[in-house]
Order: sequence, then structure tokens, then C-alpha cells
Amino acid sequence: MADIVNDFTVNIATANGTGSQSANLILLHSMFEMGVPVSGKNLFPSNISGLPTWFIIRASDEGYQAPGDVTHIQVVMNKDTWLADVEKAEPGTIIIHNMDVKLPVERDDCIVLGMPMTKMARSINPKLARMIANMYYVGGLAETLGIEESAIASAVAQQFKGKEKAIQLNLQAISEGRDFARENWNCDIGYSVAARDKDPNTFLIEGNEAAALGCIFGGINMLSWYPITPSSSLAESIISWLPKLREAEDGGATCAVIQAEDELAAVGMVVGAGWAGGRGMTCTSGPGISLMSEFIGLAYFAEVPGVIWDVNRVGPSTGLPTRTQQGDLTMLYEASHGDTQHIVLIPGTVDECFEFGWRCFDVAEKFQTLVFGFSDLDLGMNRWVTAGFEYPNQKLDRGKVIRTQEQLDAIENFGRYRDVDGDGIPYRTLPGSGLEPILYRGTGHDEDGVYSEDPEVYAATVARLKRKIEGARDKLPAPVMREENDKQVGIIYYGSVENTITEIDDILESTTGMKVSTCRVRALPYHSEVERFIAEHDQVVVLEINRDGQLFGILRKELPVEHLSKLHSVAFSDGIPPRARVYAEMILKTLSGDTKEVIV
Repeated sequence: MADIVNDFTVNIATANGTGSQSANLILLHSMFEMGVPVSGKNLFPSNISGLPTWFIIRASDEGYQAPGDVTHIQVVMNKDTWLADVEKAEPGTIIIHNMDVKLPVERDDCIVLGMPMTKMARSINPKLARMIANMYYVGGLAETLGIEESAIASAVAQQFKGKEKAIQLNLQAISEGRDFARENWNCDIGYSVAARDKDPNTFLIEGNEAAALGCIFGGINMLSWYPITPSSSLAESIISWLPKLREAEDGGATCAVIQAEDELAAVGMVVGAGWAGGRGMTCTSGPGISLMSEFIGLAYFAEVPGVIWDVNRVGPSTGLPTRTQQGDLTMLYEASHGDTQHIVLIPGTVDECFEFGWRCFDVAEKFQTLVFGFSDLDLGMNRWVTAGFEYPNQKLDRGKVIRTQEQLDAIENFGRYRDVDGDGIPYRTLPGSGLEPILYRGTGHDEDGVYSEDPEVYAATVARLKRKIEGARDKLPAPVMREENDKQVGIIYYGSVENTITEIDDILESTTGMKVSTCRVRALPYHSEVERFIAEHDQVVVLEINRDGQLFGILRKELPVEHLSKLHSVAFSDGIPPRARVYAEMILKTLSGDTKEVIV
């Protein structure tokens, strides 16, 4: 029987803190080096060491990046999940296991391949055997799948940069794993990889690191942060790249970095930086946004620019800290008490993580408000392919900042909160310029910034704020759309659903002949093109990785009433990046009027 080439899913079950991440990334990068379209999903626990972790590698010539619906190769290394991992394997699965874990693999309907990985690792280095043992399944998989030795060597060198002893030690283990598989296994397992043409300019990078680079190129000069999964690596990436990309001519720093005592302090520093004319940013996740809400309201009402990146994890409460979700959208859009509305930029690709990293600052200063970058754990902490990022050639958009007395004198009847251009955006002065006024107010204020509790003044102020944010709609990133001639069904989605939508589309077409149009929302408030898309389709499904259909709710609240009857919500979240078939089945049930819950 001919091998199935570049179309399989490997699930590797290990324990956190055993060095398995290095082994898994070597597998991922080695296939990538061969030009194989491949993606990796790290499902890790919310502790430092010891709890179960799974790493899903999917090879797909079609370019599918969602977790596969079926596991074809199951690697079993962790005794705590051993029996469950073996039991869940479907008939025909190839099960690769560590023979030194004295637990059964009783599956006559699967191909079972064992290797004494711990024993072999001890023969190389007894002290590091627990870590090195993982490299033996790398060798076994490399042999059975046909991964080139040069690709493995390149991936190992990349993983252990400059650590020659570690490189040689791990290459030896992988080589011994290859030899064992060749001599003891039937290596014709039915799946293999084949090299494809690879763009030499492409590389793999996490979304958080891409966003960090975008922030640096966007002129960040104050980063305040408090560690929280899954946003910490965004701050850490900014810190690691700053000396290489943004050192001043005199060798000094160009960005202040402060690890705050808590999230409230971190966002307070962002407000302070924005008031002073700096480009301040913090990054966090849902629990941090909850704590920041009071300052968020201050920035909105006082009209102070700033940026917060929310890398969404599963809530509510502590929730599932190391799983992915889109459950923060409504909170970001309306954060803080009272009537608020915020600008939210929503990347769906690693390239957009970079672009929105710098664009957030321009938007914040242009509209004198707090702007959210909204990512999630899947996009932020997993590695994605890019051919490099486009440098922002345009000048920084500093918005309506008055820097000289001549500029101030040119504005008739200037007031800090007076709308002289009709766009809802006032002019502002900065402290240190010698120009008055520099007072910003979070209490009731009139157009001159003078304290006021007058009802008419308050109503006019919040109406202007609404007009200002509404005016941003078509100045924010437009949706990415693909429209079919037959406009019976359209799908609206956002963020990391981008990595599943192509496969969902293909499943719908192959099973029903249905051709759907798609519209990826990239910002809130949503662009006018989103409303046009809805108007031109008979039925529109809103796909989301949350329980309550949060974008669906926003659309229902803001769309003209004549569009509402055609909207349908398909929202599901279990912490795992969305599987295409789950969503495709939910779409079909929804469109057919079957509202029964889909059981995964």
C-alpha cells in the first residue's frame, strides 16, 4: 500500500518539564526545513513541571493548520496519561511508546512500536537521561516518516544555538533512535513526508514575538508589564529585541521597561506615558483586563492614548490559563463602567501581529484613546510561517498634537476638549511644551477642560466621544473577504479562526456542495464593509471561539434591524484550537435549523 504523504497528525504525550518541548520543536522545524506545510499546537499545563502536556504536529499539503480531527501517530511517554492516551487511539493508529515505562499497550487493532528510550538515554548520559529520552522518539519518527538527516541537524542546531555539547548529545540520541527503528520496527507505517519547494526567506515565529517586533518598530518608548500567561512572552520578546534594534546612538536606552507590582500599576503607567506624549504599552490577558478597568475608563474619558495587548486565555476567573479562547472580545470593546466604546485591532495571522503591533500606536494617538490589540494563546504562543515582515515606511501618526505657540494661535477658540474639526477629536498639548492647558480630566469637564457637572455639558461630551470612536470605523483595518457569486451563505469570523477557515470551507463544499463567502473582521468598531457583506448574503454565520457568541451580540446590537433575521451564531470553546470538522458540523446544523448542542 502506498504511503499517505504529507497528510497526517502526530500527537505527542509527555510531561511538562522533561525537555519534551525541545524535542517537539525539532520535529516541527525539521519538517519545515524540508518544505513540508506543517503546524504545531502546544497544549501545556499551567504549572512549572510535572503535569501532562501534549504537542500536536500536523503535516498537510493542503496547508491546513487546525488540529487534525484524527490522530494518526500517537507517541506515549507520560505514565500519568498513558492508559487514557492508549485507549483514545482509534483503530489503525501507530502507537510509539517508551518501553521503559512499565505500563501496558494492549491494542491489537493498532500498530504498536516500542523503544527502550530511557535505558538508551542512560547509556549516553545518566544525569540527563530524563531529558534526552525524548530525542529517541524524534529519531524513531524521523526514520519511519523519512525526515532528512540534514533537516534534523539544522533543527537541532537552531534549537540549541551555540551549545555545541548539547547539539552533539542530542544528535547522538536521535541517531541511535533512527538505528533502533530501522533495525527493530517495520518502518512502512503508511505515512511519510516528502520534501517540497521551500521559500528560503520563510521562517517560523510565535505571534507574540511578531507583535513585539511590531511594537518596537512602532516607536514604543515605555513598556510596563506584570507577568501572566499567555502574554508574558510578548513583553519578554520586546525586552530581548530592544538592545538589538533600538539602542540610541549614545548607547542609551530608547524604551523604559518596568515590571510593575500588579496589572493596575502597569496600566496606570501606560496612562502616564500617554499623557506625557510617550508611546506606552502593556500586555496581559483577561484577568489583567478585569483589574485594569478603572484606568481604562480614565483613558477613555480623559482621552489619553495608550496600547494594551490582550492575549486571550480561557476564563472566567483563573479558568484554564494555558488554553485558548476568544472570550474577552465584549469586555475589551466596552471595558470599564459607564458608557464606553474602545477600538480593538484583531490580527488573524502572524504577519498581522507584527503590523498591528505598530499600527495600534498610530491609531491610539490619532484618536486619542486606549487601543487594544486582541490575540489569543493559539496565535500568540504557537509558531507560524512567515516570509518576513513589511517595514512601516510611513511616518508615525502622532495625531492632533500642538507643539508650538504658532500652532496654538492658529486654532480659533482652542480648548482641550473642543471639537474644532467636526470629527470628534480635539487637539492636545503636552507637558513640558510650555503651552496651556495640559490638564486632562477623568471627572466631568467642559470643552475647555474645566470641571463641570452640567447635564447638557456631560451629554455633549459623551456624544462626542461616541462620534469620535464611530468615526474610526472605516479608518481601521478593513475586513478580509472572499465572496462567491452565489451569495446564499456567508461566514463572518475573526482572529485565529483564520487558521481553520480554509479547511471548514473545504469540508462544507466536499460534503454538501455548498460554496460560502467569508469575511474576517479585523477591527472594532467593525468596518462598513462588514455591513455590506451581511446585506448581500441570504444567511450569515458568525464563527467564534467562545460560548456566548460575542461578536454576534455586538453585530445584533449595532446593525440595522432589517439584517438581524439572517444572522446565525456558531460559537464553541473547549480550550483547544478549533477543529474544522466540529465547526463545519455546527454550521450545517445551524443552517438546517437543528439547534441541538453539538457534542465533541
